[in-house]
Amino acid sequence: MLSIASPTLWITSLLSFLVCLVVVSTKRLHGRFTFDPIHGIQKAHGMPTPRIGGLGVYLSLLGADLILADTPTGQLLTYMLLAGLPAFLVGFFEDLFKRGGVWERLSATFVSALLAWWLFDVSLTHVQVPGIDLLLTWLPFSVAFTALGVAGVANAINIVDGFNGLASGTVMIAAAALGLMAWQVGDAPLAGACVVLVFAVLGFWLMNFPLGKIFLGDGGAYLLGFLLGWLAVLLPMRNPEISPWASLLACGYPVIEAVFSLIRRVQRKTHFGLPDRLHLHSLIKARIIRRQFAHWSPELRNSATSVPLWLFSVVLGSVAVVYAQQVEILVLALVGAVCSYWLWYLRLVRFGRDPGPRRARVK
Repeated sequence: MLSIASPTLWITSLLSFLVCLVVVSTKRLHGRFTFDPIHGIQKAHGMPTPRIGGLGVYLSLLGADLILADTPTGQLLTYMLLAGLPAFLVGFFEDLFKRGGVWERLSATFVSALLAWWLFDVSLTHVQVPGIDLLLTWLPFSVAFTALGVAGVANAINIVDGFNGLASGTVMIAAAALGLMAWQVGDAPLAGACVVLVFAVLGFWLMNFPLGKIFLGDGGAYLLGFLLGWLAVLLPMRNPEISPWASLLACGYPVIEAVFSLIRRVQRKTHFGLPDRLHLHSLIKARIIRRQFAHWSPELRNSATSVPLWLFSVVLGSVAVVYAQQVEILVLALVGAVCSYWLWYLRLVRFGRDPGPRRARVK
């Protein structure tokens, strides 16, 4: 496994930071293409901001891949970056030209997952659920199930990409948890790939948090979501002693958010791709941060929203690492996480309902 002191990791992080710095420094030249609109139901920033931070992450990962080309970690990165191109490019196109929709990006991520299966010859063959495990012995079902799962994680990361540092911090925490589990069972190449991802995202995060100088954009969010989802598949399939539930728990917060968002939109009969202000992070900002930290600047209030959700992710990731081989505890922890999310959500929805155009309602 790569040491934290490895020059490769710090070069990766520095490259990500520098690419983002160049994007921010030259935003007047490309802003008409790269700025994120400041008006919209989910917009929480007041200044036009470049939304192509995913470019820095991808290029830094590519640089790390070139440095590590002759190593097992480098070989993993090569296949992952190649497979992730459809997800990244379709999202990046949306960032530049503001065309396309959620289904196009989801389809691209599904294609990335299929490409990853073809390159790695790996798909989920068991999830420790009777009945589903039997179906997973049939290759077409296994491949489709895997691709849907990876696409779901990618969309989940895009959903939580709402405030400074939230999505990138969540990805770093989840990838670190997956890397620790890989290290525990001696899978150094996979642990190395997880650590490289953490450091690539770190360079972007330093430009994004707390002042929001650059955003991930759809390209970055779907790329990171795909990479995280695929690492979560590789871990238990390469290491059967690790439960797939450990991977799911490590990615627990964004996955739970995505599932609850789907349920909410089905109940309210709204299109799955339409934005709203009823995500947990939106409610935390409206009900707690805006009230308790009213004297802070808008940028700092934006960033403060991410902190409690990072802590939620840290708790879930820690449980996954400690109990990676104990299915019963992992399932109970996931059930507890879902219940905690739901109770938290209900409390925020019902708390301090003040009138006004920014009011979040649940019917």
